[in-house]
Amino acid sequence: MKAFYADHYVLPLPDGHRFPMEKYKKLRDLVSQLEGVQLENAPTVTDSQILYAHDASYLIKVLQGTLSPQEQKEIGFPWSTQMVERSRRSAGATLAAANIALKEGIAGNLAGGTHHAYRNKGSGFCVFNDSAIAARALQREVNPKLKVAVIDLDVHQGNGTASILENDASIFTLSIHGENNFPFTKEVSDLDIGLPDETADQSYLTALHQGLEMLEKRFKPDIMIYLAGADPHEGDRLGKLNISKDGMRQRDECVFQFGLDRHIPIAFSMAGGYGKEIQTTVDVHFQTIQTALQYQQRYR
Repeated sequence: MKAFYADHYVLPLPDGHRFPMEKYKKLRDLVSQLEGVQLENAPTVTDSQILYAHDASYLIKVLQGTLSPQEQKEIGFPWSTQMVERSRRSAGATLAAANIALKEGIAGNLAGGTHHAYRNKGSGFCVFNDSAIAARALQREVNPKLKVAVIDLDVHQGNGTASILENDASIFTLSIHGENNFPFTKEVSDLDIGLPDETADQSYLTALHQGLEMLEKRFKPDIMIYLAGADPHEGDRLGKLNISKDGMRQRDECVFQFGLDRHIPIAFSMAGGYGKEIQTTVDVHFQTIQTALQYQQRYR
């Protein structure tokens, strides 16, 4: 199973910054020891591909470093050349994984899931929206009739993705998230399931099964882009939900089984994870990759 990484593009962040930059290198180190996974350096997306999902005026500001202090504050990162390159490659990794998944069943991005980026602005540690870029690129470069489902199981609503794709009937957005969590003003996905604080395994998995059933009734995807956020986990300091590590494994199995049963390829990304202990987040992400590998071998 191919998995793409871009963790060697490290952002110069101030001391005490709450973004867990080091989790990506820790995750790749673990994955590199996993037999059956082929690690690949993430390619970069082109300007043209970014423009499938973003306004040219916003792209120019990112490339030229002319984002205002307020725009940088909303993104959560100070502008740097590393930020631009990492954001390009994070989106490139999801697109590359999607292209591979069409041939091999499942492929992954060891970062990505940058779902708070809007057409005309970044937000919440997200510069370019990798899922929206990848979905649109598949349709423009692989097959214009391709129907894409974005399954967003990060604990935060995929507001940027919902906004960018809101009038696009060829791409279905499903977000299962904490209702009382960031972003505090939600957008309208094709299907939103907002969960109360402290939701535990059984209620979460029931909501997921119901969400996938509703997706199937309303839409027949040719490929799924799966945001496997680690932040619904009980050990997350921002998540507010109470899902055990085993519950997170069952979540991943549910999504991968849904795809396998219907022969739908899946490109997955890591999305968020802000564990009180960073290793907790890394372990949840690693479990997702182990689960994906088990299912990818069954697509053959």
